[in-house]
Amino acid sequence: MWFAGPARRAPVAGRPQAQRLGFSLTPGMKVGLYGGSFNPAHDGHAHVAETAKRRLGLDRVIWLVSPQNPLKSRHETADLAERIAGARALAQGPGMIVSAVETRLGSNYTIDTIRALKARYPGVHFVWIMGADSLATFHRWKGWTQIMHEVPVAVVSRPWISLKSRFSPAAQRFARFRTPTRSAFRLATSKTPAWVFLFGRFNFQSSTALRARKPR
Repeated sequence: MWFAGPARRAPVAGRPQAQRLGFSLTPGMKVGLYGGSFNPAHDGHAHVAETAKRRLGLDRVIWLVSPQNPLKSRHETADLAERIAGARALAQGPGMIVSAVETRLGSNYTIDTIRALKARYPGVHFVWIMGADSLATFHRWKGWTQIMHEVPVAVVSRPWISLKSRFSPAAQRFARFRTPTRSAFRLATSKTPAWVFLFGRFNFQSSTALRARKPR
């Protein structure tokens, strides 16, 4: 979904496959897009989604369960239906939506997904949500600088990596566009590029650790 590789054209608004997305959004809404493999989903993911929704004043948070991370072999990744079910078990709060929209769009990369959703839902204020661990490697994503210009970005603190992530290539390149935490509530309607780092309590669960404990 995220890393550099051959570009793939995403469906544009108006095409039938771009319209059957499974959720309804109206102009003026503030909507967080939270992408990941969720392999498996855990409380740390829910913490990131809930923190962003509360601190940014979002109307919805859409968990975008990716079809396949191109840097991982398929045998390391659980079936899409299993990962969606796991995410739905955790995304129980009001305004939380779990979606396989990237599969429906045929989109493997975040930049294509964002552009397709912006075209499909004009007037909706989208924000990209990520944990601090993702910010640390954000410069490896396909079109990462373009993502920063397409939508505001919210980064939620995560254990062990938060300090390192704030000195990552992406954080340094866009340092002057960082929004003060006290202004996070206005991020969704801010002119891009704009991003915020949200500090909060740490949740120590990780997908890697959970997979390591899973019986083989």
